[in-house]
Amino acid sequence: MSPSATVADLLDRLTRSEKLRLVRGGVDPDGRATGYVPPIPRVGIPASSMTDGPTGVRAGRSTAYPASMALAAAWDPELAERFGAALATEARTKGFDAVLGPGVNLLRDPRCGRSFEYLGEDPLLTSSVGAAVVRGIESRDALAVAKHFVANHQERDRLTVSAEVGERALRELYFPGFEAAVRAGAGGVMTAYNRVGGVYASEHRRLLTAVLREEWGFEGVTVSDWGAVHDGAEAAIAGLDLEMPGVSARDLLTDDRGRPVGPRRFARRWPIWLPSDREDLLRAVFAPAADEPDAWELLRPTPFARDLPEALDRGALSPARLDEMVERLLGRYERLGVVGARDRVAVESDPGGWRRLAREVAVRGTVLLKNAAGTLPLDADPGTVALLGADADEAKASGGGSAAVTPRRRVSPLSGLRRRVGAGSEVVFERGVPRVGRLPLPEVPLLPRLRERDPRFEDAVDAAAGADVAVVVAGDAATEGADRPDLSLPGAQDRLIRAVADTGTPTVVVLTTSGPVEMPWLDAVDAVVEVWYPGQEAGDALARVLFGDDDPGGRLPVTFGAAAGDYPAKTRAQYPGVRGRAGYREARYDEGIFVGYRGFDAGGTAPLFPFGHGLSYANFAYRDLVVDGEVPEVRSAGESPTPLDSVATAEATVENVGDRAGREVVQAYVEPEGSVGADGSKSTSEPFPRPPRELAGFTSVELAPGESRTVSVPLADRAFAVYDERASGWVVDRDAFTVAVGRSSRDLRPSARLGE
Repeated sequence: MSPSATVADLLDRLTRSEKLRLVRGGVDPDGRATGYVPPIPRVGIPASSMTDGPTGVRAGRSTAYPASMALAAAWDPELAERFGAALATEARTKGFDAVLGPGVNLLRDPRCGRSFEYLGEDPLLTSSVGAAVVRGIESRDALAVAKHFVANHQERDRLTVSAEVGERALRELYFPGFEAAVRAGAGGVMTAYNRVGGVYASEHRRLLTAVLREEWGFEGVTVSDWGAVHDGAEAAIAGLDLEMPGVSARDLLTDDRGRPVGPRRFARRWPIWLPSDREDLLRAVFAPAADEPDAWELLRPTPFARDLPEALDRGALSPARLDEMVERLLGRYERLGVVGARDRVAVESDPGGWRRLAREVAVRGTVLLKNAAGTLPLDADPGTVALLGADADEAKASGGGSAAVTPRRRVSPLSGLRRRVGAGSEVVFERGVPRVGRLPLPEVPLLPRLRERDPRFEDAVDAAAGADVAVVVAGDAATEGADRPDLSLPGAQDRLIRAVADTGTPTVVVLTTSGPVEMPWLDAVDAVVEVWYPGQEAGDALARVLFGDDDPGGRLPVTFGAAAGDYPAKTRAQYPGVRGRAGYREARYDEGIFVGYRGFDAGGTAPLFPFGHGLSYANFAYRDLVVDGEVPEVRSAGESPTPLDSVATAEATVENVGDRAGREVVQAYVEPEGSVGADGSKSTSEPFPRPPRELAGFTSVELAPGESRTVSVPLADRAFAVYDERASGWVVDRDAFTVAVGRSSRDLRPSARLGE
């Protein structure tokens, strides 16, 4: 695609050194941006700033939305698009042009420390929600940067680990979220830290050029993760356009004339992303008695600054490729209205509206896992409510790492419930166990706390015994940079839940977790509610669900297994990987496509709670399923359906047979004939092993008591197809399929046959 007249003119006027300066980041003079591309004032190119944004703008106090996993749990692309638009609007009001998100990596193993940043275990759900977030961000003239391309599934050795993953798994599971984001208009794609098949993702020509550009038609900017470039020339040749942060320690320690800035000025301009492993070196530089004579020599330029000029001089990197890199960046600037004559979409600050949206996402993402004997919703005047747990007096705004946000405000479960109970009731609080705590980055300091007495386990149990209902808030503290060691709740939280349940008081467990956790106490408690990391409005959202002001709208975007060993990555070679001959860790994706519910179903493993599960305060009945259309005609390598293409639909009537209004998520699954069905044993039908069922589509409907409605669910073409590695293309290997609709992957109601 040829550049516009505006971009062509700028390219013609830029010098080589100016072009080289535009393809790597710089020092943000305000010290607020996650990423900063410096200006070229001579030709009228302004500076451009990026901010982290999976769950909110990471600069100053911002609206802290629920974790991405909660957004996925809403199963609602329209809500996701509104979230994307609000996120971009707030970013724009703070002076940022790009939002680093959404994260569309599939959740391969729930021990991943960044699981809360992603959108679940299913490629269709991830594609639908991720594409909607992209549309929302780009609708406000901000750049959506989908991340992390690709196979970024663990934090253990994340900078060097190699994902040894087969082509079929890449195509069917791990590519679709990125392809959908590109087709939805994402202006940027961020590369991952890890290797894929032994090659760093930032230097992977097949991924960055053959797949992203040539197959999917991506015209935007490829951006490295922060510090993910190793060989600058190889990365540029492979297809990487922009190195981030693009700043060395030398850049931070010197001014524009190369003079030392001194520790005080350095502290003001120290970017929030500076790797912690550089701190000792920086201390040595500033130490009054530093005896490191060559310390400055250790502060090497970044790979693009170091390697690209030399590669151009020797002809390894062509001037045309450098022009292409700059052209892509300037093309995004023009599309957003940063350069050229086009006016940008106007945005206005709306903290009240953002706050209401954060609460809506939290409510809609809340999943009611268990509700024995109608324990929930609570009565308007429930009497004495014992609120217990490590962090029940705090709002779990986010996990740690680049998704951490400093909230505009925090509504804790304690304050939310106390505001909601009737005049004749009270909420008593006892922690019972030590705090789990938060794991923020340096610029998000822990709130100062008054000295408090150590919590007494017995006080919490006694409070439960004297209450009419006990609510135990239990959670974890996941963070970028570290995987969870296992899936148990940290500390003595499991013991506290069991002891509270043993008092005989009706017990509700509220989980504020990054993903699935083990529940050894499940049979002893009356109700379980998963709220993920619910953001700044945590307490109000929780109160609305517990008291029935809103129906719990969420459905699980990830399977909850009884133990870590239930998940498909069972061996050490699969996770966290083993040392290969080259010396780095290799994670072997031997499970292939059998990830999440696909693996549970194929292996005959009973989940604790299945993918798609979530209870309502209403009850729903299904009838009159009609499947319209044909089995997709994808029979050769030359035809390639996109992740959200559809040629068939499933229509069913859904009726609310309960006495309360509720929201139902209607899920449609495709079961290939010849594969094994609900008994769960693995299909080995030739030529392609397939899981018993795959999500093919979904929609939601809100119904009053007694109301019924016929809903139509588009069925994704790829649910019928498989990727043939030998032919390098998609094929449909069966002539007929069963289509079933229902409430989860293990709770399917009517079914119908499609095909010959």
